[in-house]
Amino acid sequence: MAHAPRAAVSMAWIIRRNAILIIDSSSFGRQERFPEILRPRTAGDAFVALFCSWWILLGLFSIFPQLDLAVAKMFFVPAQCLAFAKPSQICGAFPYSDDPHMRFLREVFFQLPYVVAAILCWMLTHCWQQHGATFKTLRARNLKVALGSLLLGPVLIVNLWLKAFSGRPRPRQTDLFGGTLDFVHAGSFAGKCASNCSFISGEAAAAGWLFCLIFIIPQPARTALAPPIAVVSILIPALRVAFGGHYLSDAVLGWLSSLVIFSALLALSQTTHPRRI
Repeated sequence: MAHAPRAAVSMAWIIRRNAILIIDSSSFGRQERFPEILRPRTAGDAFVALFCSWWILLGLFSIFPQLDLAVAKMFFVPAQCLAFAKPSQICGAFPYSDDPHMRFLREVFFQLPYVVAAILCWMLTHCWQQHGATFKTLRARNLKVALGSLLLGPVLIVNLWLKAFSGRPRPRQTDLFGGTLDFVHAGSFAGKCASNCSFISGEAAAAGWLFCLIFIIPQPARTALAPPIAVVSILIPALRVAFGGHYLSDAVLGWLSSLVIFSALLALSQTTHPRRI
């Protein structure tokens, strides 16, 4: 268990570096913290910065695949192979994936984004039942952006497209970590995984979507809810890495992909309702 926090630390560092791009800094003293030139003024600015960051990180993980391998090795425990195994075969497992408490926590986290989405659907339906002066335009718009980004990002782009066709084997499927398939770097579609592949993490994308909700929660609830939401959104992809279900790049890029999609839809929504973030 000594290595358990390390994936979370790696995720937290990269997430912290990128997440400040779309924070509503009026609540956090933006004027004092960031130079004028570095502060995104609209969701469109945030989208451009996050979109570029996603591709830069993909390039780094592709050029330096040892980053993925080093983090995966932290959670892999080698074991003696059976007698009929090949001489060069590597045997072992990711023990966190067999821990019942960790598995239960993962199952709760897996369901959480969709429970939240159901609540947001109810809130949007209730919002549409209001008319005239009681209709809250901003709330309705934010709820549509949130639900639309979940559908477009984690559901369509990540789970139905990238994970279905990327071909990248999960760590536990590769011959370096007890599996049978060859390792391929992030962004390569040359792997032999047939379906539900490693690039990118769907659960990390859902976790990134949860993080995006912080920016549409009104004050003072935002101040109270932001810390636990942020912690959960980091723990979800960290667990996937610890389980051998994804490489670090899959988790980071999956998480960040939701911020890209969310900021894009928010920018589109602001073309008719300009609003600084």
